[in-house]
Amino acid sequence: MQKLFSFGFWNTIAGTILRNRIVFITLIIGVSAFLISQWKYIGFSFTEANLLPDKHPMNLEYQSFLEKFGDEGNIIVIATQDSALFTPKKFKEWAQLSDTIRQFSEIKSVIDITDLQNLKKFTNPKRFEFQDILKTKNYTEENLDHFKHFVFDSLPFYEGLVYNSKSKTIQTVVYLEDSIVNTKVRKDFVLEKFVPLIENFSESTNIKVYVSGMPYVRTLNAQNIVDEIKWFVLAALLVTSFIFYFFFRSFRATFISMLTVIIGVIWAFGFIGLMRYEITVLTAIIPPLIIVIGIPNCIFLINKYQQEIKRHGNQAKSLQRVIAKIGNATLMTNVTTASGFATFIFTQSELLKEFGVVASINIISIFLLSLLIIPIIYSYMAPPKDKHLKHLGKKWIEGFVNWIENMVRHRRITIYFTAVGVMMLSFIGIYFIKISGSLLEDMPQKAEFIKDVRFFEQEFNGIMPLEFLIDTKRENGVSKLSTLKRIDRLGQALEEFPELSKSLSVVNIAKYAKQAFYNGKPKYYQLPTRQEQNFMLPYFKNFESNGKLNAYVDSTGQYARLTVFMKDVGTNRMEQIEAQIYPKIKKIFPEDRYDVSMTGKALTFQKGTNYLVKNLVVSLTLAVLLIAIFMAWMFRSFRMILISLIPNILPLLMTAGMMGFLNIPIKPSTILVFSIAFGISVDDTIHFLAKYRQELKARNWKIKRSVYPALRETTVSMFYTSIVLYFGFSVFMISSFGGTVALGGLVSATLLFAMLSNLLLLPSLLLSLERNIANKETLKEPQINVIESEED
Repeated sequence: MQKLFSFGFWNTIAGTILRNRIVFITLIIGVSAFLISQWKYIGFSFTEANLLPDKHPMNLEYQSFLEKFGDEGNIIVIATQDSALFTPKKFKEWAQLSDTIRQFSEIKSVIDITDLQNLKKFTNPKRFEFQDILKTKNYTEENLDHFKHFVFDSLPFYEGLVYNSKSKTIQTVVYLEDSIVNTKVRKDFVLEKFVPLIENFSESTNIKVYVSGMPYVRTLNAQNIVDEIKWFVLAALLVTSFIFYFFFRSFRATFISMLTVIIGVIWAFGFIGLMRYEITVLTAIIPPLIIVIGIPNCIFLINKYQQEIKRHGNQAKSLQRVIAKIGNATLMTNVTTASGFATFIFTQSELLKEFGVVASINIISIFLLSLLIIPIIYSYMAPPKDKHLKHLGKKWIEGFVNWIENMVRHRRITIYFTAVGVMMLSFIGIYFIKISGSLLEDMPQKAEFIKDVRFFEQEFNGIMPLEFLIDTKRENGVSKLSTLKRIDRLGQALEEFPELSKSLSVVNIAKYAKQAFYNGKPKYYQLPTRQEQNFMLPYFKNFESNGKLNAYVDSTGQYARLTVFMKDVGTNRMEQIEAQIYPKIKKIFPEDRYDVSMTGKALTFQKGTNYLVKNLVVSLTLAVLLIAIFMAWMFRSFRMILISLIPNILPLLMTAGMMGFLNIPIKPSTILVFSIAFGISVDDTIHFLAKYRQELKARNWKIKRSVYPALRETTVSMFYTSIVLYFGFSVFMISSFGGTVALGGLVSATLLFAMLSNLLLLPSLLLSLERNIANKETLKEPQINVIESEED
């Protein structure tokens, strides 16, 4: 292992690369062509991210529910508040819209105001039967007015399902076929058939239409993610290339760097396809992430090449030294960055595992591409001219370096007080951090479909289904009057929560049946008594519910389903609701006779957020442990481990504090901030300590004589890379997704602070603790020769 980090080993690698340029170029082209061929296997996520492990109890309960009742997220709702809807012209247009939707093969059923059915009692033979309320399609002012009053005044069964009696909002409920809900067919149907249909209808009829429902929201949100990927990649390329050219003032250096990262992006998409992964909110940021992380590799390599050319003018020798001297340090920084992402592999969340695998593989890939492409292309070009090397002596850069050195030399007390102050403020901010499991919070809040979601939250208390699975532990147990009464009590208890809608269950059918038994009088819309149940039994035997009953009772009659729709509440409020609901459930349903569980995709998502927070602690701990082990092996000093970790942990505390003060919650998108920031910021530490380690050896273990030369040489490259990273991650702030915006802003700020921490705090600690660290005895048998060889 020690040989891997020796100058001789990397000198051999350099010779191998430069002697076999054609072979390596051919290899890169071949691998790129193969990975491009894998693009066709890239999948797109058609459901919400499942943040919990497959075997998690919440997931098992949800799967059990799906097996009995099918997918609960198969509803699309259409609504209007048009006051003229009950006029013949507009009512006919609304009916035609519903008929058109009903004819699509992807649709299972439609419940619509224009073809509502009334449950009626017949005596010969005794039966309940649904019949159309409107017998004719010849709509007139008179029959529509009568129909409107009848529905609103006499059919409480449809309250909250088809209409809102207070605001007079009308809603059409569209049920998709269960088999397409989580497939590409759903996406194609929504985008190519449904959306154009609604847009054309609204434009031609001048009726304002609101559309929502989880299949609809998921489809439009997923399409937004896909649309943003190309803009992220393009913006990252433009920003990083502009910053790169600003620093180097060389078109060819900029072109070589852009070519390198573009190939890295090609490989990133290829690996996603090769592994048959889907594009999710997390994997979508990997291609621009590769650009942002790849550019610093190019900066270190090209900057070193130009320094060598300026020093002695020998191109062959310069290219050899670039690989031999910078290759080692760049490998270490990329490995540590990849390790930060790879810690997600040890979580039990498939979403995080996939992100960790793809990110870590591609970070190592961009290192290999940088190490091969840059020296090889430069070997075919003429040496840089003097105008290309002017940036190496810029006065403003020299001024920045002098300021850094002056602060470390004369103002260390100020640096320490500032660091302590930042740490104290950060701890205060951390106290205010919140956890958010909101399913809709990260979606683009200005999008029209989110505005429609808010409309349905106001009118019908939300679109996200919350399901209650009731196991009676015996066949046909649901039909028992005692069970129906308990389900009804649960529904009434849930109505106490303003975030939840009116419940839907078999109880609604039972109440409707009693109303029908008493000839449709609304005051009888209630559960029958035991005596009434006996009278109604003959009517139920011949009852055809048109699937309405099957949706809420399984085929054995043992399991019942109660559905409410809820507003987009965060984790804290959902936990409060849960804490209040479960005692009510236990009180209503004796545990020895019933098993009742609460489930639903929205609920599992919120539970997954809490699970992610726990995994964040695990992944960060693993990342810190990996870096600590590396530093221990590199310096053989426990004190050096502490000194190297402090400048990297402080920026993370600052980030957490900022999240608290700025009211940015921890959620699936922002949770990546810490691992990304730590994995990248530690690169600066390694670059500085690697050079510092070499200076110690060359200067007979004199710390003061070693710190300042190391600081001056590494400051320029660290400044360049940090600025590129800052603006590179700022690209994410153009996103329409709130979580991605927060991710970009937080990582950018963290990395800028990490640069200052590594340039000011790290060397200050080395100088202040010089008597206790890094002498010849504690650093005996050096393990690493990174930046320079002994001949320098």
